[in-house]
Parts: sequence; C-alpha cells; structure tokens
Amino acid sequence: MSFLKVKNLNISYPTRKETIIASQNVEFTLERGDILGIVGESGSGKSTIANAIINLIDPPGEITDGSIKIDNQELINDEQIIQKFRGKKIGFVFQDPQTSLNPLFKIKDQLIETIQTHLDLNYKEAFKKSIQLLKEVGIENAEKRIEDYPHQFSGGMRQRVVIALAISCEPELIIADEPTTALDVSIQYQILELLKDLTIKRNLGVIIITHDMGVIAETTNKVIVMRHGVIVEQGNTRDLLTNPKSTEAKSLVISVPPTNKKIDRFKLISPDGKEITSTSANLTKSIIKTWGVRENKNKMLLKLSNVSKIFDDGSISFTLNASTGNSQSKNQYDNDKVRAVNNVSFDLFEGETLGLVGESGSGKSTIAKIITGLVRPSEGDIKYNDMPLYNSKRKYQIAQSRGQIQMIFQDPYSSLNPRFKVKDIISEPLKFFQKKITKSELTQNVFDLIDIVGMTRQSLDRYPHEFSGGQRQRISIARALATRPRLLICDEPTSALDVSIQAQILNLLKDIQDELHLTMLFISHDLPVIRQMCDRIAVLKNGNLCEIEETEKLFNSPNHNYTRELIRLMPKIESIFQK
Repeated sequence: MSFLKVKNLNISYPTRKETIIASQNVEFTLERGDILGIVGESGSGKSTIANAIINLIDPPGEITDGSIKIDNQELINDEQIIQKFRGKKIGFVFQDPQTSLNPLFKIKDQLIETIQTHLDLNYKEAFKKSIQLLKEVGIENAEKRIEDYPHQFSGGMRQRVVIALAISCEPELIIADEPTTALDVSIQYQILELLKDLTIKRNLGVIIITHDMGVIAETTNKVIVMRHGVIVEQGNTRDLLTNPKSTEAKSLVISVPPTNKKIDRFKLISPDGKEITSTSANLTKSIIKTWGVRENKNKMLLKLSNVSKIFDDGSISFTLNASTGNSQSKNQYDNDKVRAVNNVSFDLFEGETLGLVGESGSGKSTIAKIITGLVRPSEGDIKYNDMPLYNSKRKYQIAQSRGQIQMIFQDPYSSLNPRFKVKDIISEPLKFFQKKITKSELTQNVFDLIDIVGMTRQSLDRYPHEFSGGQRQRISIARALATRPRLLICDEPTSALDVSIQAQILNLLKDIQDELHLTMLFISHDLPVIRQMCDRIAVLKNGNLCEIEETEKLFNSPNHNYTRELIRLMPKIESIFQK
C-alpha cells in the first residue's frame, strides 16, 4: 500500500465574481524512499496541493472533494490528526524563509521549541540536537550562530535554518516548496544531497516543488507536470524529461538553459505546441522612436579600482567604551567588522555583459549597490565614463550618471510601488530626469516602453498586484529603461520566475541589449543562466575576486579551484540523458 495517496482532489476559491479552480481531479501516490517532483508555471496549483496535504489552504479556499491518506489515515477534515502529523510525521520547507521564522526569537529558541513539542528531550538534549542540525545543513560556526536572530542571516542561510526545522523531529514525509530558490549552487547541492541522504537513511517520502528542471533531473525519480490545477503529465523522471508528451512538459524542458554550451536565444513553445524563437525585429521600431539610433563605441564604461566595503556592527559599543581604553571592547570592535567586498577591481566595456557569480555573502549585491550609490565604498575608486562616481568625501555624485545607471531588482513585487498604477511607475523616472517633458511626450514614451517589454497598453491602468511575477518583472524592466540608461545592473532578475517565463525575460533582455547597445552587469547564482547571458564572468568568494575570464573559457577550463567546484556542483538537466 502506498505511503501517501492523493485521490480525486478538488480545491476551489470562491470569490464575489467567480469561483477559481485551483485543483481539479488531482491523483498521485508516493512511496517511502521516493522523491517526487511537482513542476509547472506560477498559478498551476503546485503549492496548493502541498498546502492541502497539511491542511493549510487559506480561506476562502476549500477542499470540495477527494481524499488524502498517509499510511491509510484520512487527513481531510480531521484537524486532530493533522495537528499530530505536522512537524512529527510531515516536515514542511516553505518557499520564503523570511516569513517562516519568527523575527523576535533567536534561532535556538525556535529549534528547541519545535524539538521539545514533538520529541521527549530535555532542554540540554534539544539544544545539542539543534546545533547538530545546523551543522548538518551546512551552517558554519553553529555553536555561535544558534544564538543569532533570523535577520542576522543571509537569505540562503535562513533557508538552511528552515530545513533544519523541517527535519528536526525526524518526519516520514518532507514537503519542500521551492527549497533552493534563494540558495547558491554549492549550498543548493548540499541541501539536495542532504534530502537525498535523508530519503535513503530514514526511508522518507519527499515531495519537491520547483521550477528548476536541473534539480528535477538530478534529485527526483518521479515527476508531475501541472497546468491550471490539472495534472497534464506524470511518470518516471527520465522518461518524462527525455520524451515529454504534453505541450506544457515540452515547454518546460525546451526553456531550460543548457549547461554544456552557449546559445543565441532561448527556444519557446507556443500554446499549439509549435517551437518559436524570439527575435528583436519587433522591438526595433519602438526603440528607435523612443531612443534614437545608439552606436556601440566599445569604450570602457565602468572601472572599479581596489574597491572595498567594510560593514561595522561594533562601532556603537566601541564608541561607548573607547575612552576607558578597554582592550576587550577594541577586540570586539575588530571582530564585528565584516569585509563584504575586499580590494575588487574590474572593467566593463560598452555593449558588454559581465556576470558576477558567487555564494550568498560573496559581495555580488554589495558591488551593485556601491555602483548605484545605495551603499558607500570604504576604499577604492569607481569611474563611470571616465568620471568618478564618488567625491573625496565618499558622497555619490548622481550628476555624473543622471539616470544612465539603472538596476533591475530580484523581487519585482517589493521593488514596485503597490499604490501606483503601471503608467505612474514608468512615468515617474521620466518626469524626474526630464523636467521639461510635455504631457503628450510623456504619454508616448510610456506607450513605447510598455510596447518594448511586450505588454499591452491596457495594462498601464492596472496595479502591480494584478500581474504575475513575470509580468511584474517586465514592468520593472520598462521602468529601468525609462531613463535611457547605458548601464543596466540586473540583480538576480529571474531567480523567482518559472523556467519558461525566465526564458522569455532573458530573451527580452538580449533583444533590448542588441538594439540599444546596452552594457549589462548580470548578477546571479544560476550558472547556466550566466553562461547564456554573459560575455565575461567574474567569480567572487567572501568578498574577494577569484578570477575573471571570458565565459566559454571559464566554463571549459576554469583556473580557480572555487570556480571548478561551482561548475561541478551546478544541477545539470543533461545528466538525465546519461543515466
């Protein structure tokens, strides 16, 4: 008999206007020792199925029909059983670690509370087990870090804490909803290997919800493809990925960035199942009308020379005790310094795309923030178009760039003002940098920009929450292009998107760059994406620049041990064809 059995599951969300069907006649089974992957675009019902298993469907959502059984025990409409199973028999890893942890409690308090709720251990035993769990999920100096609060961890490290919580009570079923989205490749490898080891050692059943087809290929042995709440295809992972039958599965597989070669454009599948390739032809007319013809002179646009950034968390306590000459406070001051970026130098040429890769905490985003003036450098010089971006007092000189440096952030939802309509979001930078722009010119510019990113003009009168993640990222790109930048900084622009939407956005960025001769600094921990997008790659570790090299040369013959390790550990969808 199957360990987990889901049969004829129907979930709906009644609203004033209509009833939204989130799940329709969903059926699958899971055995102990199996890892099942659930894939599909945003809104396909993946997370809804996972939430239904532990009865976490938000009102007004409800399970209208069907059955969910674990070891032949029915879970639907039995809150007592669910309360007993949560944590102890079913461990859950949520997508957003920030909202999964209580910001008011230390990590040790949250782990110990969970362990003591479900296991018969005293405080000392639970504390010891908590430290071991943090070590198991790859957190260094666990004895010290267990005393920290969630905000003191990076996004990737918070996700590791969440996974430690999920496995803390030795569950028999683990449900992981996008468990590696926020993780760099080395930590992702550790987490996935940990899940695979736990599956074997403890004979667990594991469900992984992800849009990373490399993770599916290397981790799961069964896979389900969903669309609009319906399972369109399911089966053995190797068979489904090598010979997909449904249009949805074909679309997901063909959109995956290859890890073993560089391609010009990502291929896409139309709704009728035909293969299409994006081109920049449709962009030309609108772009030339908005920007005019721009030439690529291949000159050096950006130069970083020995840039460092030191974050000092101990300055307050040191200032209070400095007059006493207390050596302990001075030592504490020195220990609290964090050198996020250490003596980094590189050049960026017009029309080029330079990739920044490295683990969480390697300094990638800090460098981007320094270039855009969001964080001041502690040392070093930065020149844009042969002009210094910071004066002698380390003050950012925005007049040197005047909107020519723009940034696309990782999370489009939090970077867009929820109270503004799309037309106001795009027009705001236009009005700021072009004080004399007329109303008709402003309207035409906004129309051209929304055309460029492939959205309808009707969408200008809607708010950000009315769009999908991919559409919101298109709006972010339109806003970034509004000031006619020469340098575009992309900080993980597709990490939260489905693979097919990611392919569309990356094609769009390639098309725009070709037409506008944009220079791009592309930050990502997704090495296959970096390979497809970048001309050169700079590898960072702990704030230090390990190496910088042309993309294909770096992938084919990396010089630094850390680079070789990153390339070795990245999930490869091609691996499924070699099994």
